[in-house]
Amino acid sequence: MKLFDDLRAVLVHAGFRKLFTVRLVSQCGDGMFQIGLATLFFFSPQNLATAGAVAAAFAVLLLPFTVVGPFAGPLLDRWRRRQVLLFGNALRVVLALVLAVLMATVGVGPAVYVLALLTLGVNRFLLSALSAGLPRVVPREQLLMANTLTPTLGAVSAVVGAVLGFVIGAALPEGPVKDGAVLASAALLYGAASGLALRLGRDELGPERGAQAPRVRDDLRATVADMVDGARYLLARRTPGMALGVMSVHRFLYGANFIALILISRNLLANPRDATAGLATFAVLAGISFAGNGLAIVLTPLAHERMTPSAWIVVCLGIGAVSQVVLAASPRYGLVATAAVLMGLAVQGAKIAVDTIVQRDTDDSYRGRAFSLYDVLYNAAFVGAAALAALALPDTGWSRPVFAALAVVYVLIAVAYRAGVARVDDTPVPVLAVEHH
Repeated sequence: MKLFDDLRAVLVHAGFRKLFTVRLVSQCGDGMFQIGLATLFFFSPQNLATAGAVAAAFAVLLLPFTVVGPFAGPLLDRWRRRQVLLFGNALRVVLALVLAVLMATVGVGPAVYVLALLTLGVNRFLLSALSAGLPRVVPREQLLMANTLTPTLGAVSAVVGAVLGFVIGAALPEGPVKDGAVLASAALLYGAASGLALRLGRDELGPERGAQAPRVRDDLRATVADMVDGARYLLARRTPGMALGVMSVHRFLYGANFIALILISRNLLANPRDATAGLATFAVLAGISFAGNGLAIVLTPLAHERMTPSAWIVVCLGIGAVSQVVLAASPRYGLVATAAVLMGLAVQGAKIAVDTIVQRDTDDSYRGRAFSLYDVLYNAAFVGAAALAALALPDTGWSRPVFAALAVVYVLIAVAYRAGVARVDDTPVPVLAVEHH
């Protein structure tokens, strides 16, 4: 099977094996942590999910990190990325354990939202470090292959963690101990990921100037100028700038669908007052959507043999449009499931191609800033989707006009991106002196 052949091809590199292991364990903890939050915020028996409430929860968790996110990129271009993985996961151990204690003693309150925000913020920072370090452990010609495998198999690991968290929660009686147990289990996995990062060399993941990194205070002072410089570089480089733009819109459309899926699962396909049934329905549909991610693992390398990554992005946007047409037809379970798997394929397939373009066409000294900008746009787009959902979606989560409009947006974005790529001949323009060589 091509998947296993590709995996064997990149696993021969010792650095990749070590980085990949850190990703799998870390994202398993992410899945466990996130299922704990999802149960708490969206599927707790004492809360009824409305479009406004779900949107507000996403905004609280994502909007502040969108504001502070630009600080991650300059630091990733100065700090040793291996140290980021080591200390970032160690910090998440502390945050998750404090959250577990609060859940078991005090319950949901402002402190829980703040700590959850910080933990998810560190998670985004770590994912940026993992992506920025990947080109240092695999040859350039295997980047697409590595980008196909690592994010998607990392997502598999996150699903495994979510399933384990669901099982742990289901095995415990209702009460404060149940709320904290899943988060405490996630802390154990974060600790394991932190220890596994020690297997990598201190400078193995770069950046080149990591050993001469300035003081943190100086880094923070230079952040605004660095991020402006990074954005200008990406726009001048052309191909990564366009790829980040189209992925932001894709994330916006996916976010609207994700919020709709929560509401449809909780309030339409299940009894609105039976939170457990709503969670089970959402878990099944999310798993079906993840099957679409799995299809992206298989189809993206095959597509790459026949077309460029930018052409594959256009195809994925077309698949996204089809998913919205299916969803607009009817809220029947079979159609919702079909739309979910198509959306999973579309978003993951496009993400693999975008990651490849950004890594391939961005100089190493700018790569951290590129993925930090990626994360900022990623979160801002989801917050925008939450605002759209609060305004446009009913509490049932299903609206034919909304999904029909999203299908039209997918088509327009695909046409605009294809025209932009054709205009630059899908070729990056050298910006730095080193790129001219």
